Parts: sequence; structure tokens; C-alpha cells
Amino acid sequence: MPAAALPSKPGVTRTRNAAAPRPARRSRAPRPDHPTLCDVPYVPLEKRPLPPGRPRDWYITHNRRLKAMRLAIALLDAGVLMPNQASNVRIRTMAETVGIHPPSDTTCHMVRALMRYSR
Repeated sequence: MPAAALPSKPGVTRTRNAAAPRPARRSRAPRPDHPTLCDVPYVPLEKRPLPPGRPRDWYITHNRRLKAMRLAIALLDAGVLMPNQASNVRIRTMAETVGIHPPSDTTCHMVRALMRYSR
């Protein structure tokens, strides 16, 4: 049974105005004017050689996916949470900020697709 449905105890009255003052809430952390990109410096993982014998298109697509993933993570860390907020200009600006070569239109489309389907 919900607490509101229970009969009140005799002699105990509560009003909103007579409630004890609450202590001031402490803020968790100071909020900057703009979100930070990363908490720690970016350290790339040790690169492994790609498997030999694949068609050239496979290597191109593989590297494009890796770049799109890096950019999608950087955008999410920067506060861009929805794909419609990530325009080509914004994605290319983030690539410049992170230190990645500017992505093509296809890679920008892939970044938005990753953001869309990660939900």
C-alpha cells in the first residue's frame, strides 16, 4: 500500500511551510563554459600490421571505419550527442582539433551513422 494511502498518526501534523530548512547542496564539480575534449592525453594504441592478401577496397574501408570511430568518440566526448548536430564542417573541425586528416564526405556520413546506431 502506498504511503499516501496510510492513515496519519494522531498528533503528528506536517505542513510544507514548517519543514526544517535543508542544508545547502554542494556542487559536484565546477562546470566549465565549454566541455573538455578528453580527460587524459590521447595515446594511440600499438599498431598491428593489417592482414595481407585482401583487396585494396577492404583496406580503404577498414581505415575509413577506424577514422570514423575516432571522430565519433571525439564528438561524443565534446558533447555532440545527436547525429543531426554533427555537420560535415563540425566533423572536419573536430578532426583538425584531434589531429586527424580532414575526412571525406563518405567518412562524415559514416561518423553520423555510427552515432545513430550506437544508441
